[in-house]
Amino acid sequence: MTTDSGELSTTAAFWDAAAATFDDEPDHGMRDPATRASWAARLRSWLPDEPSDVLDLGCGTGSMALLAAEQGHRVTAVDLSPRMARLAGAKLAATDARVLVGDAARPPVADGRFDAVLVRHVLWAMPDPADALRRWARLLRRGGRLILVEGRWGESDPIGLTAADVAALAAPIASRTEIEQLAHESLLWGRPVADERYAAVIHPPPPRRHAEIVDVHLILRRPDDTVLLARRCGTGYADGLLNAPSGHVEAGEDVRTAMIREAAEEVGVVIDPSAIRVALVMQHRAPHGDSRTGWFFEARAWQGEPVNREPGKCSGIGWYALDALPDDMVAYCRAGFDAYRAGDRFVLHLHEAGDTIVHSPEGPSRAVALPHNDSVTPVQPAGDRP
Repeated sequence: MTTDSGELSTTAAFWDAAAATFDDEPDHGMRDPATRASWAARLRSWLPDEPSDVLDLGCGTGSMALLAAEQGHRVTAVDLSPRMARLAGAKLAATDARVLVGDAARPPVADGRFDAVLVRHVLWAMPDPADALRRWARLLRRGGRLILVEGRWGESDPIGLTAADVAALAAPIASRTEIEQLAHESLLWGRPVADERYAAVIHPPPPRRHAEIVDVHLILRRPDDTVLLARRCGTGYADGLLNAPSGHVEAGEDVRTAMIREAAEEVGVVIDPSAIRVALVMQHRAPHGDSRTGWFFEARAWQGEPVNREPGKCSGIGWYALDALPDDMVAYCRAGFDAYRAGDRFVLHLHEAGDTIVHSPEGPSRAVALPHNDSVTPVQPAGDRP
């Protein structure tokens, strides 16, 4: 239950030595039919109603895993102790359950494969309980749940975690946590108990839907094949570097409207909607930022002479030869112009940590052109197909 190999070996040896008598505890071996039935009823209330993939971490001799399997679930059981795992394998031999030897903190299973992760009397022994919860939550599918059975055992010198402790640990990963006190249910323990014992069912929130800022970039191109670039300043990002006139799509705008607006706001030109063309679409990411979707538009006709209308964000504008662009450009913007010249329509430009924001001819190329269907002939509407 720790990452240190020496401590792992010591812990495994401890539980190997305890394996032969582990089931002597009423709630471990569940030899009393009443105790077994009580645990089965509780487990049924915690697990999903439909047959599901259940992971039992720190499974011991497999009593809880067996109950889950008997209730129709597809069970994978993991324990650090080889002897415990062998006993669990024997107990589960008549089922389809898998039993693996491994550390509960880093179980030998893939993320996102389980509907429920069951962990009984293990979290309190983790060197970093919060980290363990985060790791276990990653093992769940969307809509999955963590089921913890824990306690604060003993009265004179108690050990373990209180329900309040677990609720606090779960808060960063949970949309809700349900605590069920269990100490009063003496059938579970084979005797009356006076300490704190409980189950915590933790429901992580659904994964956050991926969302990206959408930005627009103007390729304003003159008949002599020069394009307009602006030098950034005072923005806090890429200041001193050149890029195309650009900006974010605002709420309620479509990308073409946003580009026309940004062109007027930044360089004072008026572009008719019929004069603007989509050049390419690029998903791009800064070295230490989230990805964005950039639409690059080409315009070869406009009204007005370009001027710098945002001197607080731009120190100057100028015309540059499209086939001899300067190197001191924002890297993804330069990649967009290069893709435009090459005729690429869809491009990825995803920086890695440590990359420079400025275009670097000697640095790694992050631009990846995506193949696409060159639809010269309009696609026939589905309703008109024979």
